[in-house]
Amino acid sequence: MNLERISLQLRQLRYFVTVAEELHFGRAAARLHMTQPPLSQAIATLEDTLGAPLFLRNRRQVVLTDAGAALLPEARRLLDSAAGLPDLVRRAAAGESGRLALSFVTPADYSVLPPLLRDYSAAYPNVQLVLQEATTDVQIDDLLHERIDAGLVIPPLSDKAGAQLDYMKVLEEPLVLCAPTGVLPAGSGPVDLRTLRTLPLIIFPRKSAPALHDAILSCFHEAGLSPEIGQEAIQMQTIVSLVSAGMGLALVPQSVSNLMRPGVEYRALAGPTPLAPLVELGLAWRRDNASPVLRGFLELLRKE
Repeated sequence: MNLERISLQLRQLRYFVTVAEELHFGRAAARLHMTQPPLSQAIATLEDTLGAPLFLRNRRQVVLTDAGAALLPEARRLLDSAAGLPDLVRRAAAGESGRLALSFVTPADYSVLPPLLRDYSAAYPNVQLVLQEATTDVQIDDLLHERIDAGLVIPPLSDKAGAQLDYMKVLEEPLVLCAPTGVLPAGSGPVDLRTLRTLPLIIFPRKSAPALHDAILSCFHEAGLSPEIGQEAIQMQTIVSLVSAGMGLALVPQSVSNLMRPGVEYRALAGPTPLAPLVELGLAWRRDNASPVLRGFLELLRKE
């Protein structure tokens, strides 16, 4: 059979399935609201296209050939799939199906991300979520090169990135002290950095999160201190683990205190300023990204 000759129409398959179910051309024509001669001609054309008879006909009965029996389930499958195409297109256009690639900084994992994902998955169960934890600088590069659709980042965005990206503030939270157990004064109240014995500071590299890095150092500078930076780490889990190992102290966004580790204590900050600096978290996305899936995600986030 020459495959280039095959050009099937859904109408031909619908005719074939109806005849196969009725095994009678007259009844099949009545079901299809047509006369019998054009139906018979359409089946003959289909058989010629496929290069094999689909029915054995005589004056008393119509039966499927082996070729017809093989075609019947596939024809039904194709017709069912075609019937679902309008709904498939509608759901894709409405952002109800598709794929959303989302990156996030670690603090989001302990604050806004879990409830946001839960609500989004409930509202859009047919959207595939592709999640990746990454620092802000990595996310910005991924956004600019269209490797992800959106990212939960710590601002500010660079001028170059800001020219191509949109941004929405999601959360503001203070920094809190993360210290090895036994280092902080007794009690549960706020701690003044000036009352602590000197310990190395464990901090994000400035390249990965310049705003967070600078906010942390500003707390020490306001207290008249110049901390010794002992270790740098790009993941909050790693920073907290290093603190639990007694390698130093850290200042982390308040939501990170939900990450419990043996040998770690979290406390609010007190000192020369009434409040610790607020660290902002927000969503960034490409301004030219017209994805309906992204649009649905942004609408839900605005409601949240």
